[in-house]
Amino acid sequence: MAERRVTRGFVAFVAALLAACAPQVATPPGIDAPRPADFPDAHYRRLLAEGKRVYRVEPGRSRMVIEVRRDGPLAQFGHDHVIASHAIEGYIAPDERRADLYVPLAALAVDESALRAKSGFDTQPSAADIAGTRRNMLEKVLESDRHPYALIAASGIEAGGGARQFQVLVALHGTTLPVTVTAEIERMAGEIAVTGVAAIDQSQFGIPAFSILGGAIAVQDRVTIRFGVRALRMEWPVWRGGHGARSDRHG
Repeated sequence: MAERRVTRGFVAFVAALLAACAPQVATPPGIDAPRPADFPDAHYRRLLAEGKRVYRVEPGRSRMVIEVRRDGPLAQFGHDHVIASHAIEGYIAPDERRADLYVPLAALAVDESALRAKSGFDTQPSAADIAGTRRNMLEKVLESDRHPYALIAASGIEAGGGARQFQVLVALHGTTLPVTVTAEIERMAGEIAVTGVAAIDQSQFGIPAFSILGGAIAVQDRVTIRFGVRALRMEWPVWRGGHGARSDRHG
């Protein structure tokens, strides 16, 4: 009996520790974070004024999903996690084969049940676990008060030709590194759609992979990122600080 109580107590201890596990997030509605100070709005405004094509990313139709998987000998006591952004912002300039985007980290969402199911995860953390993990992720892992955005800068992009590999620069947690992305870019009437996948190691950005009990329960260093971005062509002089996208339906 005593041995059974010890085993139950250990499992409860592990479950409590996992409430502070690595990245998770509940969707916080209505976050209106300011733009990054060095984001190149002026460059895209100038391109638009010169008659070049500029497309603005539509956050409501764009999404980035990060899969964070458990690891370690006692991984069965933990959860895999899905972190999502529904607040991607930025621009695509196909004439320059360039794109700049940013993700406000304060608006990240964690472990949405539909996204967990789509990723094939077979567990569902409680609401309390998700809230605690989100708080720890933003405050202790990503340090979002010091580094409130992830920024993505792409060059050499072009539509058509199916899925291809592109190099993009990712700025995260105070570190900027090149990342290989496999993406397909389609141009339609007045719109551009980009879908793709990438993988990064958290440690490369100075983010230690979460672990407890000497690594018996851990989070894998490598995370998979899947994204779908929709951008709508803008018109001059409709700009309004970068939020005046409107399609002219001429591609």
